[in-house]
Amino acid sequence: MVPISTLILVLAILPAAFLLVYIYKKDKHEKEPFGLLASLFVLGALTTISAMVIEVAFGSLVGIILPPESIPYKFIENFFIVAATEEVGKYVVLRLRTWKSPEFNYTFDAVVYAVVVSLGFATLENILYLLNGSLETAIARAVLSVPGHAIDGVFMGFFYGVAKHAQRMGDNKRCSTNLWLALIAPIIIHGLYDFFIDVELLVVFLAFEVVITVIAVKYINRLSKDSVPL
Repeated sequence: MVPISTLILVLAILPAAFLLVYIYKKDKHEKEPFGLLASLFVLGALTTISAMVIEVAFGSLVGIILPPESIPYKFIENFFIVAATEEVGKYVVLRLRTWKSPEFNYTFDAVVYAVVVSLGFATLENILYLLNGSLETAIARAVLSVPGHAIDGVFMGFFYGVAKHAQRMGDNKRCSTNLWLALIAPIIIHGLYDFFIDVELLVVFLAFEVVITVIAVKYINRLSKDSVPL
């Protein structure tokens, strides 16, 4: 019989591995080099550590002003502390590692990069969460949390790719707008995701989860098929 701890570890890693293979196969034009993707994954994972430190620090500060069980506290925590901290970290890695890379030569590359960064974050976060977790928690995070980070990456990558294309076309204003959207859109989606769970709006959460998953899959399929050279 497989030990529960081993099963939990597998469940912590397997969802990200599956999604990595999925997004890699969707890249129909010039597969991205392993070294680049590996560096994005590792750097994305490292942002988990910085995010945890920042979240604990700012969460404690806000907790001095607002009761932790209050709606205003949960709103600030989920949007401005957790979602903003995590997505900014991912975005910084994405921007610094890929924006000037010669490998970034198709619009769909942006989605691949952003999803890989997000899955790097999700994998280490999942392992840390499940060090002393239960099998039920491992299954719940495998089904919800890891795909949730991947979806954030899809939206980040969508706007990031549009921004890169706009830059190549000489449209600096459109480039700047979409670079901001590449950061703001996943923060909003991530914040809503966490907030609905935190305040126990489970029906709203499930509906939201279905909608953003369908949109993300449609984006992936469309962008994979219609990827534009840069």
